[in-house]
Amino acid sequence: SAPRDEIQLRNLLFTAANGVPHPIAIRYPRGRGFLSEWRLPMKKIVIGEGECLKEGNNIAVLSIGTCAHDVEEAIEQLETPNEVAHFDLRFVKPLDEALLHQAFQKYQSFITVEEGVVLGGFGSAILEFANKNNYRQPIKILGIPDYFPEHGTVEELKIQSGLSVENIKKAIQSMQ
Repeated sequence: SAPRDEIQLRNLLFTAANGVPHPIAIRYPRGRGFLSEWRLPMKKIVIGEGECLKEGNNIAVLSIGTCAHDVEEAIEQLETPNEVAHFDLRFVKPLDEALLHQAFQKYQSFITVEEGVVLGGFGSAILEFANKNNYRQPIKILGIPDYFPEHGTVEELKIQSGLSVENIKKAIQSMQ
């Protein structure tokens, strides 16, 4: 699992601390948080359940982790933001297959955005899901290239790996 913000991180830790029937890995995000109002009552998260953050008409962006904020910003900067849906899957394993089936039945193309390595990561899991279920929509994967990145700030590393808001925006525009 990879939380998109402080609230999700707290809720995932709360869920794990209250017992789950299997091992769980939570990717602890690097850098500073986004929210000033994060001290909300904690609640359990259903393991393997994603969520639709924004409906759209044509393209679906599937994200996992804190890059969800960059995806939101990129969509807001588009001339036609209503064309783009945004889903936070929250879990690489198990994937929310019910949510994915709904998305693949509605949208014509997909972009996955992750802060992990592309090969064998979240985007690969989405490709495997699509292949297994005979979905044929184009899928573009954004993530860390398969090389050891240099050191830098979070923003520098996003630019270096193609995960900046501008690069996400360009990827969406290329699918329109």
